[in-house]
Amino acid sequence: MKKEYSLWALFLTFLKIGALTFGGGYAMMPVMRKEVVEKKQWVDDEDILKILVISESTPGVFAVNSATFIGYKIAGFKGSVLATLGVIIPSFIIISLISLFLVQFKQLNLVAYAFYGIQAGVAVLIFRAALKLSQKIHFNIFAVIILISSLLIAMFTEISVIYVLIGAALLGILYGIMTNLKEAKNDA
Repeated sequence: MKKEYSLWALFLTFLKIGALTFGGGYAMMPVMRKEVVEKKQWVDDEDILKILVISESTPGVFAVNSATFIGYKIAGFKGSVLATLGVIIPSFIIISLISLFLVQFKQLNLVAYAFYGIQAGVAVLIFRAALKLSQKIHFNIFAVIILISSLLIAMFTEISVIYVLIGAALLGILYGIMTNLKEAKNDA
């Protein structure tokens, strides 16, 4: 599926993503997906799903991790650097400007109301992206049990989501080993 790209187009795409997305990495993912999967066709949904898992389970800011991994997938090291720079430059500029006028900015009711609206919109974007990406998950009874268990643990306990992810990964590895052993035993 990988279409032709130019490093300049890669940088500008991630600059646009960084400039037009509010709400953090999860809100950025639907926009990234639309740009790099649907519009540019540089990667496919399967790649995005893998990159989401890697980005979520590695240290660092989710949006930056995602941009870095997507950039690397598209154009190697140069692509990772340009995608990362593209996605962080708008935030850096905006935060720098806001910090100059922070006290006055915080006191504007219009700004507070705008952020309430943005928060609601971001929740919808995240939900929509989760629905689209969930279509790529290979569901079986094991995956459903892990999904429901992880959701319940995250919602009703104080256990860090990091530990939930690590536990789910370890259970997935164990499940894979057991499945391979079972298949090998049946083939023998």
